[in-house]
Amino acid sequence: MPADPIRHDRYYDHAGLTEALRTLAAAFPELARLRSIGRSFEGRDIWLLEVTNPATGPAEHKPGYYLDGQIHAEEHITSSAVLLAASHLLSRYGEDDEVTRLVDEQVFYLLPRLNPDGAERSLQPPYHRWVGNGRYPVGGERDRGLRPEDLDGDGYVAWMRVPDPRGEWTTDEGDDRLLLRRRPGQREGRFYRLYPEGRVPDYDGAHVALQRPRDGNLNRNFPIGWQPEHAQYGAGDAPLSEPETQAIARFFAEHPNIAGACTNHSHGGVLLRPSLTKPDAEMPPRDLALYLELGRVGTEITGYPLISVFEEFTPDKANPRRGTFDDLVYETLGIPCLGPELWDVERAAGATKTVHYGLHARDDDTLRKVLAWTIEHVGERGFRPWTPFEHPELGPVEVGGLVDIWTYRNPPPQLIEEVCRPHVLFNLHHAAAAPRLRVDDVEAEHLGHGFYRVRARVGNDGYLPTNLTDVALQHGLADPVRVALAVGEGGELLLDRAEVEVGHLAGRNERGMPWSPWGPEFSRNAAVVRWMVRAPEDGPLTLTLTVRSARAGRDAATLTLAAHLGG
Repeated sequence: MPADPIRHDRYYDHAGLTEALRTLAAAFPELARLRSIGRSFEGRDIWLLEVTNPATGPAEHKPGYYLDGQIHAEEHITSSAVLLAASHLLSRYGEDDEVTRLVDEQVFYLLPRLNPDGAERSLQPPYHRWVGNGRYPVGGERDRGLRPEDLDGDGYVAWMRVPDPRGEWTTDEGDDRLLLRRRPGQREGRFYRLYPEGRVPDYDGAHVALQRPRDGNLNRNFPIGWQPEHAQYGAGDAPLSEPETQAIARFFAEHPNIAGACTNHSHGGVLLRPSLTKPDAEMPPRDLALYLELGRVGTEITGYPLISVFEEFTPDKANPRRGTFDDLVYETLGIPCLGPELWDVERAAGATKTVHYGLHARDDDTLRKVLAWTIEHVGERGFRPWTPFEHPELGPVEVGGLVDIWTYRNPPPQLIEEVCRPHVLFNLHHAAAAPRLRVDDVEAEHLGHGFYRVRARVGNDGYLPTNLTDVALQHGLADPVRVALAVGEGGELLLDRAEVEVGHLAGRNERGMPWSPWGPEFSRNAAVVRWMVRAPEDGPLTLTLTVRSARAGRDAATLTLAAHLGG
């Protein structure tokens, strides 16, 4: 196979990403197919690269694994991770046994950039902290208060530190570039209020109002649990009101073979799992156990801990995230879905993690380490020197500080592959957990006069059950296993139906420990099906047996029966 033709030390704009994907598809035409599954609000293609070996069967007959990036515009490392996954699968096919097996037996649906309009804005100065999906004004529509803007014209929307005796922040004694939290009772020092860089047209002289923007957060626009804009920012006009989320919902509806999914995010250094809206005690126990086991493997490979979004990543439990992709995939479709936060500047800086959901460092030592690391590894792109500025509403302020998008949200380009490679390896392990149907054996017993009793045993070789999750069973979404017998020319199927449903077949995950009379009963992972057939007297008869299920793939075997003249 050709070597990897893509560079992984840069962040690509839409034109560059398009060229990179086309390069991959052209370099590996026998394994890769590039197509657009829709267009963004501004007309950009939403590219998806399908990777499988068509010589081993059609893609729709194989368990599928879906991987995406950049549902949020600023999370550039996530599209890099998907691009690296594509390169890894294609360039190592035929050399790496596990990659070869996966590409032969499964299909990968790789979507690097779900939010191309927002990503394009986010890659260009002025670098905003958040731009949504590009449908709404950059910085968002607000009824009142601060409106983010590049005041000093340096190409960055950074921070403003505003002198204020009631301020929550004070300069570090050893480095006045750094703002530390003001201690309770602290009276001596220079104190500041800290705001995003921007204008405050309706400033009343006392209070700077900060509102959440109406900005098109695509990860709040899916139908499950959707709430309108006043209840959840970024939700959009209605469920699936955005063309990007429509494209994804349609893709999943058209691909019932998807057996696993991963949607990448950035900043935090954790592996996120369901539920997003309820505690673990309300999850199906077998599904929770499944996620914990997948997460254990993920932690071994990436070093990132597995946490519940609701339990450990939701600051206000009364207002959980709703209308999300993760819930759409798991709660609605019953597909195991994980959401890694790929980058953690605090861990890179050598700080000890104390909080998983952190919009800002929680202690002075971490703040110092992050600043020092940023200045050494990112430079002025990551930290803007504090510069005096005469603000039209607030008076004398200083503009500068850490640039979130190039510190907390994304690593410097030279670290892209180092950050992403472990997650690609975990994606392969997650994909390999899919159920996989096999025809174990087919045999026929001759009963005389050309009559045969045909017996077939089929089983699930995969880690997951053919239904994937208990949620899929509860919602009636799990496609049962079907076994069919096709009788060749001249033969006859007697009494029995050609196709038989055998329900679901368990995976290895159910048997994580030896059987115990105090534990649950093991479900069957194989089934036997029988038919009666009659062979012609004047020649052999070919029987073809097929076992299939939407998310567990299919397998087939043939058996030839000899002619039996007169008995």
